[in-house]
Amino acid sequence: MNDCAFCLIVAGAAPATMVYSDDAVCAFLDIRPITRGHTLIVPKLHATELDDLDPDLGARMFRAGHRLARALRVSGLASDGANLVLNDGTAAFQTVGHVHLHVVPRKHGDKLTFAKGFLLRRPHEPNSTAAAIRAGLTALDQSEAEGAQG
Repeated sequence: MNDCAFCLIVAGAAPATMVYSDDAVCAFLDIRPITRGHTLIVPKLHATELDDLDPDLGARMFRAGHRLARALRVSGLASDGANLVLNDGTAAFQTVGHVHLHVVPRKHGDKLTFAKGFLLRRPHEPNSTAAAIRAGLTALDQSEAEGAQG
């Protein structure tokens, strides 16, 4: 194992507040969130930058980001939208050398709160936040199951 912080999280050797995991990607709360619910999605296989990332794995990351953004809308966090951002390389302000997709919940009229959060970057009740996101994912699963039956 390398000393990559995100590889350590994926391996369970470093702490993180996990909200989603499958065989290819995992998602956990950012330790310096811009807004409550700011989540990072990482591939379980190390890739430093997009040039190192298998395109199919990148697609799985974005599918997970799409799903998390939808879950944030139906969760107790009740976001109105989300920013999905991937900073590729240090020139683009990538601060951890492992590809990761930011899913940042947004609300109408939150420009001042967003700017403040960007500067302060402090955790927002991680346990209840993660529980709300997981509940949103469960609600999506139930809604999709009901839609498939109807």
